[in-house]
This record gives sequence, structure tokens and C-alpha cells, in this order.
Amino acid sequence: MRTVSKWILALGAAAVSAGASPSWAQQTIRVGWTIPAEESKYWMMRRPAEFPNLGKTYNIEWTQFQGTAPMTQALAAGALDCATQAPLSLANGVVGGNLKAYIVAQHVFEKPGGFSVYWAVLDDSPIKTIADLKGKTVGISVIGGGTQGPFNLLLKQNGVDPTKDIKLVEVGFAVSEDALRQGRVDAVNMNQPFAARAEAKGGTRKLFSLSQAMPNIVHILEACRADFVDKNPELVKAYVRDITSGMKKALANREETLKVVNEVLKAPIPVLETYLLKDNDFGRDPGAAPNFPAIQKMLDIYAETGMLPKLDVAQFKHPTIVAPLQ
Repeated sequence: MRTVSKWILALGAAAVSAGASPSWAQQTIRVGWTIPAEESKYWMMRRPAEFPNLGKTYNIEWTQFQGTAPMTQALAAGALDCATQAPLSLANGVVGGNLKAYIVAQHVFEKPGGFSVYWAVLDDSPIKTIADLKGKTVGISVIGGGTQGPFNLLLKQNGVDPTKDIKLVEVGFAVSEDALRQGRVDAVNMNQPFAARAEAKGGTRKLFSLSQAMPNIVHILEACRADFVDKNPELVKAYVRDITSGMKKALANREETLKVVNEVLKAPIPVLETYLLKDNDFGRDPGAAPNFPAIQKMLDIYAETGMLPKLDVAQFKHPTIVAPLQ
């Protein structure tokens, strides 16, 4: 696995698949990934022997990114074939980068009563409400990424202009707690397992969560470039079958999933144990099936608030290549 911070590095390191002939002409899929909450992919990375086709009939070149927005750029540039995406990132790629892609699977969504990505402040911070963020430095995992849509909505609803009233800086989920405790930001986004770790230490409190703006958010899904899928349908089917299988394995064997996630995220198993695949975690469809109606609802909200033009989710749905695939 390779790790990059800029999509341009991936572009320089990977050969574009233009000119490949149909079916199995291309044996390797270039896949972008990030953390957290991609358990099906983590199983494929760390337990490849559990997937009969992986490494035999086809291969995956894994590239890690900090968030979904850089992967959107890499997809649009032809540097990746498939990648983790958020609905907003993917839509921005369509609108601003002429990206054509299919949503082939879904990783996690926010379910009622489960975990919702939230912004935290220190216990002794004078910031008590969203309106108090005016003039403050606020951290977000990736500017233009999946969490920014509902984040912007909440700020606007509380009289805060996200482009003028705050200083927005990128702070990856893995270092969000440190950035807050060290005073580099006044508020910062928290995601699992880093939220659980921070809560266990104490000294922070939740200011607001994304579920306040948009219930049942589809956080991350799997998308593949349309030209790649059209040229390599059987190859992509094999990949989606393994994504489906990986999700089933992750949900069926929690003990092993804890080990797999520990290996990828480097988070202690006792921390993962407090939430992973429990009621206070994200929701996961057992077959990794995309919730197209929920994604459409998100696109509609983005259009209503002027963040995107009107988009129809049907353009992202392939007639046959979509999870669950057996």
C-alpha cells in the first residue's frame, strides 16, 4: 500500500487505463482509500486470502488519501479507477471536473441513535453555541469533503457564514484531538475511533453533530469511473463482489474485524471495542448496497442551499454492477 497526501502524486505514479480493451484486459484496479469506516476494504487489504479472486484473477493497487475530495480529483484525472467518495465530493467532481462515475457500493451511513460526526471544543472553552464560532479557527478533515455540506448548513442556520466568519483549516481525523488540545484550533471535527479516544481522556465536549443538519447521512460510498467500468465490466464485478463479501465478513466476525481495523488504523482494540459495530457506531448495509434515495435527498438539500446545481442520482447507477453482488 502507498500513502500520498496529494492526488497529483498518484497521477504521476499510475498509468492511465485509456486504450484498454473490454472485459479482463486490465488485471489491476487502482483503488483510493482513507480512514476510518471502510471495513470491507480493510478486510481485503489485510486478509486477502479470504477473497479467492483477489491476487489471483485480479489485483488491487491501494493508495491512501486524507479524505474524499482529493480522491475525486484523482478519479477525474484518471489516476484512480475506484475510490471512496462522499456524495458531495462525487457531485463536485461531476460539476467541476467532468467526472462520470458509478456508485457501486456503500460503506457507512448515520443511523438514528448511532454515531454522528461532531465538532468538539475544550471543556473550558467560551464557545457554547454554533454562533460563538464567529472569528474562530475551526478544523475540518478535508475542505470540500463529505462533511462540509451539512457543516456549512448548520453554520448558516445559526447565522455564521462559513466562508467569511470563521477560519477553516484542514485537520485530519487522526490528529484532530491533538490539534484541539494544543490550541491550534478552537473547534474540530471528531470521528471514530478518535472520538472515543478523546472522550475516554476527558476534557472535551460536543458542540454540535452533523445529524442536527441532515439525518441519515450517507457518509462514504464506493465509486468507479464510468469509462473504466464500461471497458472492464467483469473486472469491476469481481471487485464489487469482494466489497460485498468484505462487508459480510466484517459484520459476521466482529472479533476479527477489531483486529483488522486495529492493524489499519493503529487504534488500540480496547478503544475500538467501545463502539465498533455496536449501536453507537455508524450504520452499515449488510450487503454494502447504496441507499440511492438517501443520496438523492442529500443532493437535493445541497441544491436547495446553492451548493450544487440540481442533480439526479440515477446518473450514478449502473444497471447491473452495484452491490450486493454474489
